[in-house]
Amino acid sequence: MYFHSNIKFLRKRRGRTQDDVAMALNMKRSTLSGYENKVAQPGMEALMAFSEYFKIAVDTLIKIDLTTLSQYELQQLERGYDIYIKGTELRVLSTSVDQNNNENIELVNEKAKAGYGTGFADPEFIKVLPAFHLPFLSKSKKYRTFQISGDSMLPIPDKSYVTGEYVIDWHFIRSHQPYIILTREEGVVFKIVENRLKEEGKLMLSSLNPLYEPYELQANEIREVWKFVHYISSEMPDTNREREPLAETVKQLQRQVQAIQMKLQLDV
Repeated sequence: MYFHSNIKFLRKRRGRTQDDVAMALNMKRSTLSGYENKVAQPGMEALMAFSEYFKIAVDTLIKIDLTTLSQYELQQLERGYDIYIKGTELRVLSTSVDQNNNENIELVNEKAKAGYGTGFADPEFIKVLPAFHLPFLSKSKKYRTFQISGDSMLPIPDKSYVTGEYVIDWHFIRSHQPYIILTREEGVVFKIVENRLKEEGKLMLSSLNPLYEPYELQANEIREVWKFVHYISSEMPDTNREREPLAETVKQLQRQVQAIQMKLQLDV
């Protein structure tokens, strides 16, 4: 039972004194102090009052040790992504922070991908990944960068680094958008997603490269979902071959028009 430590943690996190909270909840400061120090047990009415005040479900206040959550997880909880309010599975994300407690962007390169399927939930594994920051990304969201391999998502080239924003509630996955997904069997995949979780309990994954066939991914095969944000590559994109014949045709027409104009001028 974590109620006593949670309400004290939340109060201090929000910069409130015991007098502030006690006044807001219409109770004596000594009563609040008793709850925080675990010398008194709150009744249901008091539990509901704390839940309403902090905007966090009663079950969360009682069953989850909030002091163990990362900064990102706490921010998501405070935005309303609460397991007992949303009714969805609680997904605890292992993450790392810098010396100022800002969320890092961890880099899962080609070598690290081999162990990511088993180490994604291990704080020790995440802690040793290379980490960096991108100033143009929001500090209030969680990002991670993965190195992709293969040609299934051309024109995004092989060995590119794709960055994703963590998706805590999979029902908000938008169809026909790119996502990085950690799967139970295939590891990390980068695909265009069609969300059929609500109707059929699965995602349909397809590639930008038409040579690859779409396939199904059942919900129980999904470990993590990251919404595509951008990619970084050292390769220069290939010239668009389909446009070259058209461009040449246009040039030929221009030359023919110029020739006709010159002939008309000479005739005059």
